Amino acid sequence: MSIWDRIEGCGVIAVLVIDDAARARPLAEALLAGGVDAMELTLRTDAAIDALKIIRGEVPDMLAGIGTILTPEQVEQVVEADGAFGVAPGCNPRVVRQAQSLGLPFAPGVATPSDIEAVVELGCRQLKFFPAEPAGGMAYLKSMMAPYAHLGLKYVPLGGLNAENMTDYLSHPAVPAVGGSWIAKRDLIQNADWAAITERAAEARRIIDD
Repeated sequence: MSIWDRIEGCGVIAVLVIDDAARARPLAEALLAGGVDAMELTLRTDAAIDALKIIRGEVPDMLAGIGTILTPEQVEQVVEADGAFGVAPGCNPRVVRQAQSLGLPFAPGVATPSDIEAVVELGCRQLKFFPAEPAGGMAYLKSMMAPYAHLGLKYVPLGGLNAENMTDYLSHPAVPAVGGSWIAKRDLIQNADWAAITERAAEARRIIDD
């Protein structure tokens, strides 16, 4: 099973910011307890790479990748830390090419038809739609993806999604999964509120299963 197949099987990626790598293992275990086995640690803090190493080494059932990859050097760091996949908010060709050269499954960010054409030219087929809700939501994505439907592109929306609107996206066959930053918010992680994170993960799991 490929990384993308696993992500589609989960249906939601918990997207989060972690400030203390010591919270990495209980965080991953809390998500798993709620039925979410894919997570994206964003490179917005210095703890992200260390947290990734801990999760990959100690919580093997969790599919852990890295987001907010902005430079080729960060791609190297993610690969060295055994990241399962990489994600970016935009479509920097240098970052895409580095991920491809190092064999890192990678989804660049797109928000316009020009973005899509740029990353398709680079050989990408799995894309991140960001920022999803501010850009126009599922109605906008349907219009934007229409000219490229024959290419078999897949889109993972992130930005403004929650338990109320996630099914709007997941009902479309070109959307294998959504990114959910509401599941493990930064303050919940900082406060070690693992029960709340498990509850939110379980809610997302129920919605997907239904």
